[in-house]
Amino acid sequence: MLEVSNIDTFYGRVQALWGVSLKIDEGEIVALVGANGAGKTTLLNTISGLLRPASGSVEFLGKRIDGLAPHHVVELGISHIPEGGKLFPDMSVRENLEMGAYASEAWKQKEETIERVYQVFPSLKERAGQLARTLSGGEQQMVAMGRGLMSRPKLCMFDEPSYGLAPRLVLEVFRVINSLREQGITVFLIEQNVQHTLEIADRAYVLENGRVVLEGACDKLLQSDHVRKAYLGI
Repeated sequence: MLEVSNIDTFYGRVQALWGVSLKIDEGEIVALVGANGAGKTTLLNTISGLLRPASGSVEFLGKRIDGLAPHHVVELGISHIPEGGKLFPDMSVRENLEMGAYASEAWKQKEETIERVYQVFPSLKERAGQLARTLSGGEQQMVAMGRGLMSRPKLCMFDEPSYGLAPRLVLEVFRVINSLREQGITVFLIEQNVQHTLEIADRAYVLENGRVVLEGACDKLLQSDHVRKAYLGI
């Protein structure tokens, strides 16, 4: 479904990604593990068109997308849920959700899609008219995830969805992410909670200093001495 090939990405003259390559097959949950500053968010921003790579390519469903504007990437079926949610604070829950359906095809089906989102997050229906800034951190994350689903994506990319949440809500976030596969949605997941991430994902890549240093099935990576020492504290 997604193939990233030898991506180099810069911020000005500072190189953030060095020859990064990865593949995601349809129906998978693939994780990207790494410390803060490793380049994980940069990679998502490069895939979604917010940054353009200096070299290399990004292909989605056989089409090269690394030269496309972000809204065209969304229209093709990629949804990017950023770290912290990035909601519109003075808009209501429903208005924030509707912003995720601005693409013409998604807008035509927004009422059907919003009911699906309410099924996944029942509390959002109760708070549909509430301003986003008045929600708890967990509720704001639910709105961000719901907004990402409003574009009816084929691939959802999550950047630290459990950041700052209470343990109970962290488990709920992982439950929802795991359930997306049943809805036919492929997932690319960045998470600091490495243990939970590797338990629900099929495969993972380890990114360090802008380079992929390990990759493989999650059950194998959980047994890796490097992963256990660097990310699991074992």
